[in-house]
Amino acid sequence: MIAGLLHTPSPNHGDRKGLPVSLLVLHYTGMKTGKEALERLCDPDAGVSAHYLLEEDGRAFQLVPEERRAWHAGVSFWAGETDINSISIGIEIVNPGHEHGYRPFPQAQIDALVPLVRGICVRHAIATDRVVGHSDVAPDRKEDPGELFPWKRLSDEGLALAPWSGEIEQTPWPVEGTAAALSKMGYGVDVFGLDACVTAFQRRFCPPALGQGIDAQTLAAIGEIAGR
Repeated sequence: MIAGLLHTPSPNHGDRKGLPVSLLVLHYTGMKTGKEALERLCDPDAGVSAHYLLEEDGRAFQLVPEERRAWHAGVSFWAGETDINSISIGIEIVNPGHEHGYRPFPQAQIDALVPLVRGICVRHAIATDRVVGHSDVAPDRKEDPGELFPWKRLSDEGLALAPWSGEIEQTPWPVEGTAAALSKMGYGVDVFGLDACVTAFQRRFCPPALGQGIDAQTLAAIGEIAGR
């Protein structure tokens, strides 16, 4: 039990199948209210859950113990792994999402997220390149936590990879190297297709290029991230 958390147990969890935790997946709830999301994550008929839910005012709820397998990632893939639920911790961050009025994440919410993420990463020795968004592991069907999520704040805290700096090198990353670079990062190019993975990469690392295809900004971002 972690101090400061509101414990609201969900019945929706199972065994981790012997796999160690090595990934942290961030989501947005995509529902009109946090209360509605919390109720669904604890509803046995819904068949979904997460380890934590973080309200906009900074209140943090623990729904599933970290040693248990929560049901948050669905059909997903990262760096050769397909049973993402068994290797990951899932955090649902309250935000109505693209369907109900997507908006920036309040500072109080992110201020509460930082120590939660730090504690998880320390407990499970999760590397910065293994802190990802739901759209990274399921790019063909998910958009969360979305292009407004402040990844830079997490990277400034040493908890995630930094987004693209905005600089464009004179020698750009070659277009033909896009698929290989994204696959090396962990994206399931062979599973979900290149277009879906490019969009997910843009959403995560270079939102100004979102929906623009493999443009100069995307290639610059790929070169910067892949070269780290």
